[in-house]
Amino acid sequence: MSESEKVKGPASYFPSIEKTYGQPISYWQEIVRAQEGKAHMQIVAFLKETHGLGHGHANALVAATLAERKS
Repeated sequence: MSESEKVKGPASYFPSIEKTYGQPISYWQEIVRAQEGKAHMQIVAFLKETHGLGHGHANALVAATLAERKS
């Protein structure tokens, strides 16, 4: 993969998230979407406390999922 083809931003965490937690990204995004009305950091805290995700992984999932709403 060339430098210009590398995934950047929150999605760059996705392969590690899938490997570490054994679930596809779509699984985690459904959980994030179900937290409708909560602030970004509230959802991050929820993922960390309820599902044991690390801060960086939780933050990446929330950022990428919430960005879908803006596009």
